[in-house]
Amino acid sequence: MKKKKGNSGTGKNVFREIGEIFRDGDVLTKLSFALLGVSNLFRRQVIKGLLYFTMELGFIFYMIMFGVTALSHLDNLGDQKQGMVFDEARGIYVKTQGQNSMLLLLAAVVGIFIIVVFAVIWFSNIRSAIRVQKLKEQGKHIPNFREDIRSYADAKLHKALLAVPFLGILMFNVLPLVFMILIAFTNFDKTHQPPGNLFTWVGLANFKTMLNAGSTIGRTFWPILIWTIVWAVFATFLNYILGMILAIMINRKETRFKRFWRTIFVMSIAVPQFVSLLVMRSMLQESGAVNVLLQELGLIDSSLPFLSSGLWAKVTVIIVNIWVGVPYTMLITTGILQNIPADLYEAARVDGANPYQMFVKITLPYMFFITTPYLITQFVGNINNFNVIFLLTGGGPNTLKFYQAGHTDLLVTWLYKLTVNSFDYSYAAVIGIIVFIISAVLSLITYRNTKSYKNEEDYQ
Repeated sequence: MKKKKGNSGTGKNVFREIGEIFRDGDVLTKLSFALLGVSNLFRRQVIKGLLYFTMELGFIFYMIMFGVTALSHLDNLGDQKQGMVFDEARGIYVKTQGQNSMLLLLAAVVGIFIIVVFAVIWFSNIRSAIRVQKLKEQGKHIPNFREDIRSYADAKLHKALLAVPFLGILMFNVLPLVFMILIAFTNFDKTHQPPGNLFTWVGLANFKTMLNAGSTIGRTFWPILIWTIVWAVFATFLNYILGMILAIMINRKETRFKRFWRTIFVMSIAVPQFVSLLVMRSMLQESGAVNVLLQELGLIDSSLPFLSSGLWAKVTVIIVNIWVGVPYTMLITTGILQNIPADLYEAARVDGANPYQMFVKITLPYMFFITTPYLITQFVGNINNFNVIFLLTGGGPNTLKFYQAGHTDLLVTWLYKLTVNSFDYSYAAVIGIIVFIISAVLSLITYRNTKSYKNEEDYQ
């Protein structure tokens, strides 16, 4: 069976397509490789050709005026520090303007992005050149600018709708992310603050320091990494299992006032999470309401260290997170439980299965299949769960064993402290990269080994 040929460039090597366009193109198409828009301009697509040519002129102007200079600073990130020199004419010291490594790096990153964007525009230009050439050769109608614009409200509507979100992601997500990644390979910290003191490239030195268990940073990183994983596992699966059990209990035929119970738990969600966490933080202090009540009831003689002991604080944040998160899981699993075919349970009862067996063999597999993407999202979210830790314990209790971190700090809260408290931006960037790698790898491996990915048709 002959394979259907797709559109130009679909499933095809880009460089091969460029070579084919140059090979099949006429003089105007070949000229479009150097002078953008020429093919369109001389084939009655004047406005489109002028737009391509104008963008090329703008790119050349940018590169001459700013781009070349910006890219030239990538090797050393500046060499002129801000300082004081003596002005003999005035008899005083005056400040000299120095370079700013951060701005130089940002300008270089912007320059690279502009080059990439222009490369995409250039590729679009030569595609348009060969397309309009073939239309002319075949004697077909060549659309004018107005017709091209109208096509973006019809056949190319998806491109028009995605253009603004794509640019937003590029400017506010991808560009800052690339900048942050590059910071991880510099010595940008409290002793290298531009423009007073410039920072430079240090290669993988920050990663070696972070992963070296013998360094102060390493002795902090590994315990926090282990606690972050432990926290994410408990915070995800305890909330999931307990929320599911709660939903099952409410959905039982024997349970009365189902709407009432659901309303009670939904009301807890209506209270902003940060308010609940701050209230719990106040109640769990050594002189807080919980300890006072337990002492009044005679259950304890001295205050329990809910937030002042490392182990107690870790257990406390897990329990409080259950209280905060279980209602969300209960609502999500309620809808799924109501869609499980009742025939499956009836058949299981006929075969003599007890409630535990039906839960393990029917409910759990069905729930895991449907909610695997939700679980992965929750797990990654808990790795980066800043609110619960920061608002409840502030990362404390503090310890002299760690650098700028406490017993309950996650990697993300430690990252925050490194940037705000000690200005160790390079180490914070390293942590950001490591968190991303952990989240991405665990998400991909977990999802690709689940039935949701392998056996999608089983529950259809």
